[in-house]
Amino acid sequence: MALTAFFGDQEYTFKLTPALIRELEAKCGPIGAITSRVFSRNFAQVDINETIRLALIGGGAAPKRAAELIAAYAEGRPLIETYELAAKILERTLFGDPHEKEVK
Repeated sequence: MALTAFFGDQEYTFKLTPALIRELEAKCGPIGAITSRVFSRNFAQVDINETIRLALIGGGAAPKRAAELIAAYAEGRPLIETYELAAKILERTLFGDPHEKEVK
């Protein structure tokens, strides 16, 4: 499920596809553990930055651009700024869009 949100300089689309979830797991551990850490605020910075970076790629950003955005708007900033976005991305990935109508 995609999420559109403001990050740094404009609105971007964020989406963790199955392939990107596997890459996130390779860097940070199982997706369940990542979400548990983030939701309980017991996370590492890499959990936050990699979630956002990979979701930017899944949303259509080029990998180089996604890395540039993380360097410019995540690294060196207060963690709460990026924590909230990463939590929303993971929430959408786990639970979907609560406003989306069920297809029958």
